[in-house]
Amino acid sequence: MPTERFQFTGEGGHQLAAALDLPDGQVAAYALFAHCFTCGKDVLAAKRIATALAAKGIAVLRFDFTGLGSSEGDFANSTFSSNVADLVHAADHLRETRGAPSILIGHSLGGAAILAAADQIPDAKAVVTIAAPSDPAHVTHLFKDRIEDIRTHGQVEVQLAGRPFNIKREFLDDIAERGLMAHVARLHKALLIMHSPTDDTVGIDNATNIFLAAKHPKSFVSLSGADHLLSDKRDAGYVADVIAAWAERYIEPVAIAPVAATTEGPRNVVVRETRNSKFQQTVTSGPHQMLADEPVAAGGADTGPGPYDFLLSGLGACTSMTMRMYADRKSLPVERITVTLKHNKIHAEDCAECETREGMLDQIDRVIAIEGALDADQRKRLMEIADKCPVHRTLTSEVRILTREAD
Repeated sequence: MPTERFQFTGEGGHQLAAALDLPDGQVAAYALFAHCFTCGKDVLAAKRIATALAAKGIAVLRFDFTGLGSSEGDFANSTFSSNVADLVHAADHLRETRGAPSILIGHSLGGAAILAAADQIPDAKAVVTIAAPSDPAHVTHLFKDRIEDIRTHGQVEVQLAGRPFNIKREFLDDIAERGLMAHVARLHKALLIMHSPTDDTVGIDNATNIFLAAKHPKSFVSLSGADHLLSDKRDAGYVADVIAAWAERYIEPVAIAPVAATTEGPRNVVVRETRNSKFQQTVTSGPHQMLADEPVAAGGADTGPGPYDFLLSGLGACTSMTMRMYADRKSLPVERITVTLKHNKIHAEDCAECETREGMLDQIDRVIAIEGALDADQRKRLMEIADKCPVHRTLTSEVRILTREAD
């Protein structure tokens, strides 16, 4: 599955590092994922769930909260409320650049943050919590022996999962003031609660509290045998399977806007690195998305057509379409047109009709098969029409390419 990596502006103006896991084909829905406390977007559970959902057609945006992973800002200055605000900014960015998130997914404290943010993301129709606490203050048990020091000194370094983090008094005050159950009670969205009965980090009673506070439609799925971080790959895959099947009832597929028949200019084509391999790119044109890559022999992973493959595809498609338009207009009995193309470099001296006499030239071999009961004159005229396709004319005329750096 292709993954796009980029940044967007979060709460406080910081640039937050994000990853959008995309299906190989059409996107059925967009989801926003919130990871666990002090984790990052690339924690195994988040990556595995996002990848598995992408394989089912659901694109997933995951990102590092302020001060975590590759995101800007100081973690010590972040709070539960700022995390909630970051989620709303992420949803806004996704809505503006791709499509509104119809599914919200939160793991551990990220689940609590998703519940708190849900009413500020109106497009979302389905909410999923995984091992989420019913009270954000639950996270303080991770450093309960330092709470008094934090309140006394204002800021203390604590060890969480073997890493040092600075926790401020403001963080404690913020989570103490968050009444999460009030958010759950007025959720007005479908809710799926997933929790392991043997979770020794966030007890199963938290799932009970959330379930009782929520209105229908609500569902509970037991993650029997799973640990809090879903460290077993099979558990993450199971979570993704359940989410995809459950959410289908509540969400509508991403609408693909029809291309209007107007005289407006051509739409933009956007090519962006995925960073999954050396050369892999996503190619987006309106609602359509493809992968581009180089063959293995050229240092790529061969996950998509190469640049010249796309060039030949454009010429081949234009050739066939132009011939089809002519055949239909003249009522010719053309059943099918097949265009086969190949690009090569040739020596200029081998091309008698070419103006260039030295060095190498680009040559495109185009072979056209026309199926149908046509006579010789009809076939000759169709072959003449092939050279009149707009892309052919572009490639054989003077082309001006203007290049500038993006603002």
